[in-house]
Parts: sequence; C-alpha cells; structure tokens
Amino acid sequence: MYCKCECVDQARFLFENSQELDEISWNTLIAGYVRLNKKEEILKLLISMHRNGLELNTYTMGSVLKACCTNTDVGIMCGKMLHGCIMKLGFDIDIVVGTALLDMYAKNGELNSAIKTFKSMPNRNIVMYNAMISGIMETESISKECTNEACRLFFEVQRQGLKPSKFTYSSMLKACIAVEDFVYGKQIHAQICKYNLQSDEFIVSALIELYSLMGSTEDGLKCFISTPRRDIVLWTSMIAGYIQNGQYESALSLFYELMACGGRPDEFTISNILSACADLATARLGEQVHGHVVKSGFGSFRIVQNSQICMYAKCGNVNSADLIFRETENPDVVSWSVMICSCAQHGCAKDALNLFGLMKEHGIRPNHITYVGVLSACSYGGLVEEGLKYFESMKDDGVEASIEHYCCVVDLFGRAGRLAEAENFILASGFKNNPIVWRALLSSCRVYKDSVAGKRAAMKVIELEPQDSSSYVLLHNIYADAAVEPLAARIRELMQQRGVRKEPGLSWI
Repeated sequence: MYCKCECVDQARFLFENSQELDEISWNTLIAGYVRLNKKEEILKLLISMHRNGLELNTYTMGSVLKACCTNTDVGIMCGKMLHGCIMKLGFDIDIVVGTALLDMYAKNGELNSAIKTFKSMPNRNIVMYNAMISGIMETESISKECTNEACRLFFEVQRQGLKPSKFTYSSMLKACIAVEDFVYGKQIHAQICKYNLQSDEFIVSALIELYSLMGSTEDGLKCFISTPRRDIVLWTSMIAGYIQNGQYESALSLFYELMACGGRPDEFTISNILSACADLATARLGEQVHGHVVKSGFGSFRIVQNSQICMYAKCGNVNSADLIFRETENPDVVSWSVMICSCAQHGCAKDALNLFGLMKEHGIRPNHITYVGVLSACSYGGLVEEGLKYFESMKDDGVEASIEHYCCVVDLFGRAGRLAEAENFILASGFKNNPIVWRALLSSCRVYKDSVAGKRAAMKVIELEPQDSSSYVLLHNIYADAAVEPLAARIRELMQQRGVRKEPGLSWI
C-alpha cells in the first residue's frame, strides 16, 4: 500500500522491522523505489537481496531495468551493471528481461548496444522485435540509417513467419513518416487492412499523419471516418492534418462537429484551432475560442498560451498578445520567440529587441526562430549594424544559421539600399544556389530601381527555377519602372517562349 502511494519511507520502515522477508517483500520495495526513480537505493537493495540468498527473478530485473530508462549517464551505467549481473548469474533472458534490456539501451541512446543485445538473444519473438523496432524509432534524432534498420527488422519478422502486431505496424508507420517514404507507407497500410487492424486508434492516428504529410487529407479522412471509436487524439490528428495542408475551413468544420457531438477537446485540439484562426487572421473567431479556453480551464496550459499569443499577433492585435504573454507564468523559449516575432512583424523593432534582452536576462536560451524575429526586427527598423552583430552572435547561442536567417540579412541590406553588400553576402554564403535568397535581393532591387543588380538576381532565380513566374514578373516590372520598355518586352517574350504563366492573385475578400 505504502509503495503504491509513493510513501516509500514508511514502506522501508516496515520492511526493516519485519522478521520474515520473502521475495515478494523485496520486489515490492524495489518496485516502490522504481516509481520514484531512486536508482542508488534500488542497486543497494539488489545487492542486499542477492547477499541474503534470495533469487533475483524476472519481475525484479524487469522493474529495475525500467528505472534505468532515464537517458542519463547514471541510468546507462546502472543498466550496464545490471546487464553484467544478468550474464554473470546465468539469468535466463526471457521476454520480460529481454524487452526491458532493449528498452533500457534504446531510451538511453545506446542504439548499437541495443542491436548487439538483440542479436545475441535466442528464440526472438514478436514482442522482442517490437521492442527493438520501437526503440529505434524513439531515438532523439531519427536518421535514414535508423529507419533502414527498422525496415530490415520488419522484413526479418515476415521472413521468420512471425505475425506483426498493431505495435509493429504503428512503429513502421512512424518510420515511413520520418523519412517521408509514402510508397512504403501505403504498402504498410495495405497489410494493416489485410490483418484487419485498421480500427486501432494508434494506427489510425499514424495513418492520418502519413496521409496529411503526403497532402492527401481525403485518404486521411477515410481512415478517420472508418474508425468506430474516435478518441480526442484522432480528432486532433485530423484537425492538425487539415491545418498542415492549409485547409483551415475544413479544420474548423471538424472542430464544430466535435463540439456538436459532445466531444471534449484537449489542450492540443485548442492549440491547433487557434493556429487555424491565426493563419486565417479571423480575430472574431479567435476571440470565441479564447472564451472557450477561459471557460474550460485551458488557460494555464503553456501550449495554449503560446497559440493565443501567436493568434492575436497574426490578427494584428499586439496589445492582447502582449497581455497574454505578461500573464504567462515562466514563459518558455516559444513564448518569448512568438512575442519577439510579432513585434518585429508589426514594425516594433525596439520592443522586439528589448524583449530579446529581457529573454537573455531571464536565462532563456534563444533558438533559430528567436533569431529570425530579431533579424527581422533589425531589418524593419533599418538597424543594419545591429542586425549584423546579432547574426554573428548566433554562434555563441549554439544556433546554426539557416536559409531563413540569411534571407533576413539579405533583406536587412536590401531595405537599407546596400544592394552590392547584399549580393556579396549571398555569394559568400553557403546558399548561393538557393533561389530564395536571390528572390529576396530581387525584391529590394525593384524598390531601389536597380535594373543591373536586379537582372543578375533575376537571371540567377530563372536559372535555378526556370518555371517560376515571380522572378520574370519582378524583372519585367523593374525594367518597366525604369522605362526600359524593349527589355520589359523581351522578358514577356521569354515567358511565352518557355511556357511560363503568371499565377493569378487570390484574395479572401
């Protein structure tokens, strides 16, 4: 009782004052320490148990190995010690101990040790294969090698005539999603239907994510509709899939359906709906969702607070965004970054930079999104030298400059009319063959009517993306603004010759 209530001190007192202690007593106390993750006490009890002549059984070893799944140096050290004890004592590595060992190594980032241990196990069954595949797919950074190993194990399962379970298929769908292998993902889906596992909530959630990533929300919806028991995870997955593909009205419609059938959205559902309101810039609907947040008690969830800040900022209501930010207890890097970016987007450069300074004072380490906001603020505020200093300081915060940051610096130079420096910056960067940075320069060339630099930038974009109409149109407009009609006409002819058509503009109005 005391162990289950996490009152392990009281349990230890009774344990030490008991005259007869059997294996159940020892295992119960060890399980109590496992719940509290007290690794040192667990190891001491194991040693004492062994010295008292009591047999270490499967339950004990499985429980203690579970306590070592902490992804820390202490966790892996304890886990390896236990593995050594298991081998030294000639302990049978059955399903419980075997899967616990694999899980321990995988969750501590020791994937090679997990694979080596797995290969040494005789009589491997589907449970052990599931533990290994799941361990591979739960690593912090899933690489192509990881997914290849997961696929190899899956093929091995089939070759040995073992029947994959719903856990096997769920992990394999994660592998397909990680490397965006949609063809193999569809093949996995076919097998799932063959074995009549398509109604499992975890599998359906993964299928919805797979098809959403493919841009095929229709197939995702079919999986959703065919599921008899739809929990909030499935509803949220489908809503998120619509938002991911820019189908905001469909996301909102599904949310209304959820509410109409008496469903109870969770903080992740609300966060997704707020994101839809933000991307649609529908302030009134966003305020209604905010009212639901207050009424349902989701206002204290960090993910909801950050989504509210983003929604109000994108709808142009910086004051409401700032109010929620100030009411947020211990804002994280996402909270600060969203607020900094919103200030930058609305031309409040000094406010954005002041927030960045406060963020550093609070000990919050900025990420790549934070620096996009900071560099954008410098660009909008005409603070070129400050922006360059911030760009250089990214390395000190462990942030690697991405294409977004380089575009911000190009825009920083471009808005200040320093087009030659912007061009030299691109040529010296590792992104000189990326059309996005050249397109940023091209926009500035039109503002300053620099047809010479504009031609170089446009021709580079055309070289990299010959069917993209925007670069042709921008260069045409540069020539037209400079009253060089023959060259403007030449660009129109070039578009006709290459079959490039200008995309018509769209409006929500």
